[in-house]
Amino acid sequence: MASGWVAVVAIVAAGGLGYLAWHEHADVGRLGGESKTCADALQAAKTHSADADKQLADCTTARDADKAKREETEKLAQDTASNLSATKAELDELRQSHADADKQLALFKALGDRLRKMIDAGKLQVTVRRGRMIVKLPAEVLFASGSAQLSPDGQGPLRELAAALKSFADRRFMVAGHTDNVPIGPSNYKSNWELSTARAVTVTEFLASVGMNPSRLVAAGYSEYDPIRPNTSEAGRTENRRIEIVLLPNVEEISGLAKAAASMNKTESAKAAK
Repeated sequence: MASGWVAVVAIVAAGGLGYLAWHEHADVGRLGGESKTCADALQAAKTHSADADKQLADCTTARDADKAKREETEKLAQDTASNLSATKAELDELRQSHADADKQLALFKALGDRLRKMIDAGKLQVTVRRGRMIVKLPAEVLFASGSAQLSPDGQGPLRELAAALKSFADRRFMVAGHTDNVPIGPSNYKSNWELSTARAVTVTEFLASVGMNPSRLVAAGYSEYDPIRPNTSEAGRTENRRIEIVLLPNVEEISGLAKAAASMNKTESAKAAK
């Protein structure tokens, strides 16, 4: 009887130990599963965070690119507006310049018409040089060789010229004397420079005496240093001995003067063809 109870107790004890072992194994398995789940969740969180960071970085890059593009577009719009404004101002200025130039060219043509008889007679020429309108008179028409005394034959052309120039009451004129490069001979003047300046002063004083405003006249002597032809021939030296009446221009008058002057003068070839 005692041995039977011992057996029962042994069986019960074995069963209890078995249950305990099973229960502990189950707990270990459950804890292992829970650990694996947490690790997966942590990895997923890390992956999600990395994706979020990448998306944030991409959004930041896109935002910066959009900002840069917007700033570039705004700058382009501002530049375009500035250019349009500048173009309009330039266009208005150009129109005004053309209007002023047309007005002055009309006056120059009127001067050419008034001087037509003298131009055709070869007493003077109207030309443009260095942007300035010039009335050119040969020195031989006005002065004897080596002299700055105005000849009687020279007074008539100058008086007629003065009458035409008076219509430019708001303009300034420079009377310029020029010589060739031949050293001056027996004369009251020691150099071509003195002679060219004295001739310019003589013409200036005469123009003032016949009614031109002296405050708008300037006398200058260039001697041989502003030739219009080479001094290597007699024809060239004759061309260089001259008196020029220079109309000092306004800036807006420079354009188109050459064309206007060309229309005033008959070319030598046209005269020869007659």
